[in-house]
Amino acid sequence: MNQQLLIKNAKIVNEGKVFEGDLRIQDQRFERIDKNITVWPQDNVIDAKGKFLLPGMIDDQVHFREPGMTHKGTIASESRAAVAGGITSFMEMPNVAPATTTIEALENKFAIAKQDSFANYSFYLGATEDNIEQIKRLNPKIHCGVKVFMGASTGNLLVENPAALEAIFRDSPALIVTHCESGAVIESNLKKITAQGHIPTISDHPRIRNADACFSSSSYAVSLAKKYNSQLHVLHITTAKELSLFEAGPIENKHITAEACVHHLWFSEDDYLPLGNQIKCNPAIKSPADRAALIQALHTNQIDIIATDHAPHTWQEKQTDYNQAPAGLPLVEHALLSLFDHVHHNRLSLTQVVEKTAHNPAIRYAIKERGYIREGYFADFVIVDMDKTTKVSHENCRYLCGWTPFHQYEFSSRIEGTWVNGQQVYDGKKVIKHTALSKRLEFDR
Repeated sequence: MNQQLLIKNAKIVNEGKVFEGDLRIQDQRFERIDKNITVWPQDNVIDAKGKFLLPGMIDDQVHFREPGMTHKGTIASESRAAVAGGITSFMEMPNVAPATTTIEALENKFAIAKQDSFANYSFYLGATEDNIEQIKRLNPKIHCGVKVFMGASTGNLLVENPAALEAIFRDSPALIVTHCESGAVIESNLKKITAQGHIPTISDHPRIRNADACFSSSSYAVSLAKKYNSQLHVLHITTAKELSLFEAGPIENKHITAEACVHHLWFSEDDYLPLGNQIKCNPAIKSPADRAALIQALHTNQIDIIATDHAPHTWQEKQTDYNQAPAGLPLVEHALLSLFDHVHHNRLSLTQVVEKTAHNPAIRYAIKERGYIREGYFADFVIVDMDKTTKVSHENCRYLCGWTPFHQYEFSSRIEGTWVNGQQVYDGKKVIKHTALSKRLEFDR
């Protein structure tokens, strides 16, 4: 589609700077970025005076539930919510039904996304204890990575066998991403808690899945990556204890990186009482001190990326007792808004949010021509009004599951529009269907 769009007077947030400028978008890309671009007769002009223009969030960890669990969410429904939240690209996890453990199953998900996704997309292959030959078939230029559940999962995606893990870290041609919780430590903690006949409740969740459970597994993953010089990205760090495993400093040239998720930066164990199973997730939301350590680690760059781990379940599924309730919560529509609240409270800067949600995912995954406001790059961006508020409710969220852990909260900012490949897909009120323009992510590896 030959489209020409001119955005005037935006406060552009990019590569550590905030500056006012204009942007011309044509043929899905940023054609020109300058202080004052002359308006042509054929331009569709948007005046963004007083508003901020950011690269769209690249969310490297979502669960969109398709195939097999489409009563919870679909690639269409959850990517629709994502673009309303300013997420323009996502990478989706393999724990669907059946699990994505073969290249053929992986490519089937790409085919669904090509038809249905509102945002750009990629999908992980899931590691098992016996699919190393499938992992070896991954193409680093078109596949984002392999997901390894180290010690805590369901179905056949749990990988605990040392020989299998060694083979994955030695032979994977693509980035390895890990969920790190030790099943043995979790089981030991559970036995201690139930020894006196105590029936666990949601308040026990961070004690069952505690810092030791996380550190035991994440330190093992880091040791394997150092042994084999593997490319490792450790997902959803939740504890201060784990931060010692990761180097401070810029993400460039790191082969071991770490991420935090928006809910672990927002909630703490103090929120279990009012919210209950709504915020049950693995790894668990932990103490206020752990949350503060994660935010500090964003400043030191021990944590390189912020993601969502969006994982919807139905309201009915979440209303069961603690032991039966599934782990995970819906987040993509409100992730950036939550981070902008951190900006309003001086916990993060706007340039840091952009670095952790757009620039660094693009660097870590070597995503081709995305993640920045640069001439020649694909025009994936979001316009934000930092002075208008957004009141959230179960009724106005876009998730298929129909609920949000931010019910009745009023965020301090508002997303005014989202563009994917130069095409507006959200106008501040409604999502506009332009799924044909979403693209499979490509990688310069």
